[in-house]
Amino acid sequence: MNVIDLHCDALLKLWETDGRLSYADAPQLATNKKRLQKGKVNVQFFAIFIEPFIPSDQKFQSALQQVDYFYKEVLGKNPEMKHLKNWNDFQALKDGEIGAVLTLEGVDAIGDDLTKLSILHQLGVLLIGLTWNHANLAADGAQEPRGAGLTVFGKEIVAFNNKNKILTDVSHLCDRAFWDVMEIADYPLASHSNSRVLCDHPRNMTDEMAKEMFGKGGVVHVVYNPPFTNNEGSASIVDLIKHIDHFCGLGGVRQIGLGSDFDGISQLITGLEDASMTQNLINELLKHYSEEEVRGFASQNFLNFISKI
Repeated sequence: MNVIDLHCDALLKLWETDGRLSYADAPQLATNKKRLQKGKVNVQFFAIFIEPFIPSDQKFQSALQQVDYFYKEVLGKNPEMKHLKNWNDFQALKDGEIGAVLTLEGVDAIGDDLTKLSILHQLGVLLIGLTWNHANLAADGAQEPRGAGLTVFGKEIVAFNNKNKILTDVSHLCDRAFWDVMEIADYPLASHSNSRVLCDHPRNMTDEMAKEMFGKGGVVHVVYNPPFTNNEGSASIVDLIKHIDHFCGLGGVRQIGLGSDFDGISQLITGLEDASMTQNLINELLKHYSEEEVRGFASQNFLNFISKI
């Protein structure tokens, strides 16, 4: 069963190693092409993420370098990887091809300059999260003690997203910023978050948040990160499925998807350690849900979501 994965950090690893890794099969990359193929991940979203220690005047350059690796290493050397530049491109994927989508995890790279955001959009960015875990000029992140909402600039970014049919990702926002986004975003979603009821972590969503997202027509994609799955230090596939089940109980059965966070997490779910093992999750889901429901979690729910954009 084909899968759409809304979040990985392979570009960061390529950037950290100066492009010395082969995207095709480097064992250091949990989402390399070979592993995506084995796991039947036929669309992978690739995040541009700027490390907090990068000086502010070098952040945009770092973003462009990651985009360059996307074009040269991911696409340029792997003809099976196809760049999806708009939402209609998803329907044009052929058997054996893997769609690749650029995203931006935190807008730190653009400073206060929407022109830089426009450039990244023209290069292919289709999903934007306003923050990582800390504060920037747009909003406060999930682990910023202040917990402030969107700034005026943050609201301008959401308006930019609405105008250009870009998804606005809430996964790393603090609670107040989440509610600000939900008031004004046309295309909101959570690309990689679990339930805060099952695992009390600020990166996860409360029931009220999930219900608001489902009510607004958005999607929530669960993340394969043990610290966001339970409080026991390790997690199984069954533990992750409990989050899907919880969101289903809130009315989200047709609005749930997958967002691994592979290559961006240091702890891994047992039996789901890299993209090649994705079908382990699918097979376990089939024990609990109908084939139609699992196909929804794997890809169709997201395809239905973007069909309305």
